[in-house]
Amino acid sequence: MSEIEFTPYGWPEPGERYLAATDFLDFGVPAVARFVADAVGNATTPTQQAVRLFHAVRDRVRYDAGNVRLTPAGLRASTVVAEGQAFCIPKAALLVAAARCAGIPAAIGLSDVVNHFSTPKMQQAMGGREVFMHHGWAALYLDGRWVKAVPAFNRELCALMGVPPTEFDGSRDAVLQQFKADGSVHMEYLRDHGVWSDLPLQRIEADWAGYYPPTLWRDRRADA
Repeated sequence: MSEIEFTPYGWPEPGERYLAATDFLDFGVPAVARFVADAVGNATTPTQQAVRLFHAVRDRVRYDAGNVRLTPAGLRASTVVAEGQAFCIPKAALLVAAARCAGIPAAIGLSDVVNHFSTPKMQQAMGGREVFMHHGWAALYLDGRWVKAVPAFNRELCALMGVPPTEFDGSRDAVLQQFKADGSVHMEYLRDHGVWSDLPLQRIEADWAGYYPPTLWRDRRADA
């Protein structure tokens, strides 16, 4: 069960592999379990629980694109809960871990996107690249089907950027908004890379190493 299952096209079967805890999806850690229990509250159905978990990860964890650490410790769900801030991939990992803790099959998804309102500092860190490679999201199995959920941008950040926050009702995909409140283009999805049963750190590292300059993350490899 420790081997990562990769589904490049379509969706996997929602078996035990998509309910298991892993080193990254460490929902057995008490802090993660408390986060899940507090977020779920009195919700009783898987869909209700998934919606509450989505909003908890979206808004209780501040999106921080400057906190990119491609290390096991930096990407664990328990680290995200402890620090209260993370970039898109570990935020997605926390949502996947939280869903599994609640008994909802879940997987990690990665996509390439274009963000037209990236900051100059972020553009410089990315080496001038326009495309964000491997933007993280969660796939949740609800009512007999998989749905996509992107909990990256917290409500306060969305208000600052003039973008409506991503909403999730458990029945439809909740991906990042294409348009800002004024109708201008904000985000474009270019390509899905598939879904994984666990966070594919080696794949992300290999692809980023050939695409981004090392200043995006290697100066933050202080932890193992």
